Amino acid sequence: MISKLTELIEIARRKPMCRIAVAAAEDKEVLKALKEAVELQIVHPILVGNKRAIADIARSIDFDLKGIETIDHNGSTSGLAEIAVSLVKKGEADILMKGFLNTGELLKAVLDKHNGIRATQVLSHVAFMESPYYHKLLGVTDVAMNIAPDLDTKTHIIRNAAEASRKLGTDNPKVAVVAAVETVNPKMEATVHAAMLKEMNREGKLTGCIVEGPFALDIAVDKQAALHKGIDNAVAGDSDIILVPDIEAGNILYKALNFLGGAASAAIVMGASAPIVLTSRSDDERSKLLSVALAAVIR
Repeated sequence: MISKLTELIEIARRKPMCRIAVAAAEDKEVLKALKEAVELQIVHPILVGNKRAIADIARSIDFDLKGIETIDHNGSTSGLAEIAVSLVKKGEADILMKGFLNTGELLKAVLDKHNGIRATQVLSHVAFMESPYYHKLLGVTDVAMNIAPDLDTKTHIIRNAAEASRKLGTDNPKVAVVAAVETVNPKMEATVHAAMLKEMNREGKLTGCIVEGPFALDIAVDKQAALHKGIDNAVAGDSDIILVPDIEAGNILYKALNFLGGAASAAIVMGASAPIVLTSRSDDERSKLLSVALAAVIR
């Protein structure tokens, strides 16, 4: 089991270098992260975008593009996304990365029925957080893709996150389905979904993980808080993955951990035929590098 995000870099360095297609690569923070990833021999980039703008940014950060393929495209950003996705679809790239374009434009190309790369029914985002206040990496899902997932969508989100967690060395990840309270309340959909997901897990309809809930967040991450509330099971206080009720709760939790809690993060989108590095504009260069390393490890 990986306990530190920096371990992702070491593991990725031991694997054969993979190819990463970057849509709209004219982004300074993205190119900074790629520069370091190249120096660490983690990835070989294929940069898609305005060649002159890419070269100007690369020059400003001392990123030598010699030997790195750049596909010049000065048209729409949707066209950039289509080119980058096509590289993955044709097997010419192993990872897809978002550059200076809207998430929606990239996902439209990913989800295209004829030329896209969706491999499962649901694409979902999972972020692995390293917090100074938690004893291991904590997966948080879904903070960026599915706005208000229904019960069926949540089963797919759990499967995607559990698959990523298993690839990081956790054989049977512990999933906490969080809500505002730890009791089922028919007026609070998150608690009803939590109980149903737990039952599906018990019945063998949702496998490859252990699901418990509903949990308030303190129960999911603090054993003493759980015991104080009379909850004692394998997941309480030792969660590997937090399933949030909706994108608003997830986005707030993710950014609170990063900006107030001193956490580091690495994140990817699961459910496509290749990992997708889709970071927030507010994520720093380090987070983007760690996300590239994460994608290289689990691909």
